[in-house]
Amino acid sequence: MQAYRTHNCGQLRPSDAGRSATLSGWVHRKRDHGHLLFIDLRDHYGLTQCVIDSASPNFAAAEGVRLESVITVRGEVARRSPETVNPKLATGEVELAVSELTVLSEAEPLPFPVNSDADYPEETRLRYRFLDLRREAVHANIMLRSRVIASIRRRMQEQGFTEFQTPILTASSPEGARDYLVPSRLHPGEFYALPQAPQQFKQLLMVSGFDRYFQIAPCFRDEAGRADRSPGEFYQLDFEMSFVTQEDVFAAIEPVIAGVFEEFGRGREVTKPPFPRIGYEEAQLKYGSDKPDLRNPIVMTEVGEVFRGSGFAVFSNLVEQGGVVRALPAPGAAARPRSFFDKLNDWARGEGAPGLGYIVFGEGDGGAEARGPIAKFLDQARLDRLRALAGVGPGDAVFFVADRDKAAAAKLAGAARTRIGGELGLIAQDAYRFCWIVDFPMYERNEETGQIEFSHNPFSMPQGGLEALETKDPLTIKAFQYDIVCNGVELSSGAIRNHRPDIMYKAFAIAGYSKEDVESRFGGMLNAFKYGAPPHGGSAPGIDRIVMLLADTVNIREVIAFPMNQQAQDLLMQAPSPVPPARLKELHLRLDLAPAKGQKER
Repeated sequence: MQAYRTHNCGQLRPSDAGRSATLSGWVHRKRDHGHLLFIDLRDHYGLTQCVIDSASPNFAAAEGVRLESVITVRGEVARRSPETVNPKLATGEVELAVSELTVLSEAEPLPFPVNSDADYPEETRLRYRFLDLRREAVHANIMLRSRVIASIRRRMQEQGFTEFQTPILTASSPEGARDYLVPSRLHPGEFYALPQAPQQFKQLLMVSGFDRYFQIAPCFRDEAGRADRSPGEFYQLDFEMSFVTQEDVFAAIEPVIAGVFEEFGRGREVTKPPFPRIGYEEAQLKYGSDKPDLRNPIVMTEVGEVFRGSGFAVFSNLVEQGGVVRALPAPGAAARPRSFFDKLNDWARGEGAPGLGYIVFGEGDGGAEARGPIAKFLDQARLDRLRALAGVGPGDAVFFVADRDKAAAAKLAGAARTRIGGELGLIAQDAYRFCWIVDFPMYERNEETGQIEFSHNPFSMPQGGLEALETKDPLTIKAFQYDIVCNGVELSSGAIRNHRPDIMYKAFAIAGYSKEDVESRFGGMLNAFKYGAPPHGGSAPGIDRIVMLLADTVNIREVIAFPMNQQAQDLLMQAPSPVPPARLKELHLRLDLAPAKGQKER
């Protein structure tokens, strides 16, 4: 006889009736009906109802056992009467009549109930994460994650990719965030860095002739947490390919991503490959973001020409000074009450803007009738031109965002697009809409220092190659860089890589790196390129974000087994934590901490 179980708690069926069974698990719920005590017993696989008669010698032990205690029960499987069948459970047609009960581990009183989906403070949930993971929704998310990763592995292998592992202890790399540094005991005063991404190693694998690489890669970045970003550690589907163009990369990964979302998307519509390609500048103009949510049908347009020389001086003067006016169509909004428009105006003011100007086009006269605070400043010809540019008709409204700064206008307009789409119920809830954002600028100017910096991945190939770097204004150069976006969430960044040393030296020089800087920081990869490097490229979709979308949660910590909090603390394991002085001495380290608040510096 098996000591702990003959079946798991999701396994018994009516065909097992009359047989003896042994189950082990956690006490999920208890219901005392006087002469009968019901225990819902739970394990990883499911839940089974167990029943103990008050005449049983096990009744007192069962009555006293706390929720979440671990027990073993033996007994006979019985069919439930028709009126007591639970159709929501796979085991809902049977129950176990308990003849023996053994308490394997008694639980202390719980800090929060496990048998409820009610919300509890995140700090409590993370401190007792092992309990939180027992809850049905969180447990299901972690299992979903496992299945998604298994599916990705299978699909990547079907596409001809080979899985490799790259080092965790490595050198610092300019990936756009702070490194986690690891002091070297054997080399005093020197440090390893945990990889922000396996960027250089995967490129070196291509130089080594392996052709198609992938791994489910852990990445480490010392940056602040947010809802869609886990501080400290995250995982990505890292892949690289040799002898490819940008379109070759897209063709290889699109079936993998689309296939995973079709497999786990519960019947939702998934964009079919090839995914739409949207230029960075077009995305900023039409959607106000390089992470557009294509479930929202609102497409913005530039309408500054309508206001140039018009009686509406606020916009007219701004356009003359080089500013922009973005129009956001609001289908069917003419039927909304004045409070709808006032509410959006209040929202815009809360975002630091003067408000959202608007014009409403009535149903009569083919929509020629226009009203709103701006309408009276425009003649019929200008109103007709506005309707044509914004794509609005009778019964619609159009909102406006204006600013001297294009980036500021795009940011507010993008947020307003999301807000208006949500208020009007326009955003499709049963779809996963993908797109590629392409043609990113190679460089950008740092607003604080005025210096030219890489805007994306520093290892990307500039469009136009060396000639573009030598002859063009750096801020006009585009790169073979691309992001894949789903429902407004950036899943990955990628690029066709700069595999030529001469182009790399020049590209880094524009960003302020000397030849010596490049050789000292990227000497391994640069040296490899001097011995024959194939054109190559890749990307790295985020595993955590993929699962977050499939699990219908906006908080990435809901799909990570043991996440940190937003302050990059592991509350369960109490990390980070102080290190004993002897260990610091062994690592040749001395702390130079700022004095605690209220304490004088010595």
